[in-house]
Amino acid sequence: MSQLVRVQNFNVSSDGVGAGEEQSLERPFGHDHPERMFAWAGATASWPMRTDPGGSRGLDDHFTRDYDRNIGAEIMGRNKFGPQRGPWRDHEWRGWWGDEPPFRTPVFVMTHHVRPSFTLSDTTFHFVDGDPATVLDQARRAAQGKDVRLGGGVTVIREFLEADLVDTMHVVVSPLKLGAGLRLWDSPDELLDRFHLDVVPSPSGVTHHLFWRK
Repeated sequence: MSQLVRVQNFNVSSDGVGAGEEQSLERPFGHDHPERMFAWAGATASWPMRTDPGGSRGLDDHFTRDYDRNIGAEIMGRNKFGPQRGPWRDHEWRGWWGDEPPFRTPVFVMTHHVRPSFTLSDTTFHFVDGDPATVLDQARRAAQGKDVRLGGGVTVIREFLEADLVDTMHVVVSPLKLGAGLRLWDSPDELLDRFHLDVVPSPSGVTHHLFWRK
């Protein structure tokens, strides 16, 4: 298989929630604070937004380093790009990711309301309206032989799972419950008809779930 479709470093709570409720410009993650979910990654030496020296090595750092290995394009849902719904009201605001987004590849934002592509630093955002297979075909061409990362959120990952288009997944389960929000699964066992699964606990308290297609 020359080009994999990979979910990489995607975080959920212990009750399977990948994003809280009431997302807004000020609260991209919704009702809960994302630091509680992503603290394991932010503590690593390879965390891409680290501004000071140091950080942990070991298992968590290995997965943080693996985030962009051999990635040539990303697919994300509109809610991962920003909180706006419906027709675009403001083309000047260019997403949550700042002037230097961490993707450094073409990014395909799935939305029913397309808008012109634009480039920030070495990331180009394309806004596409299509089913998962059609969008994946565009992303694969843009990736030029490298893998395609399925960045989320939950809705997009579930759509690609239902279309049987995911090859591997790395899902990090944090030891906290959110109770409400967008749920990736009730149990990871739901995916065992199509995927092998290894579960690897980390000293940081999170559990790494590694899925690969049977």
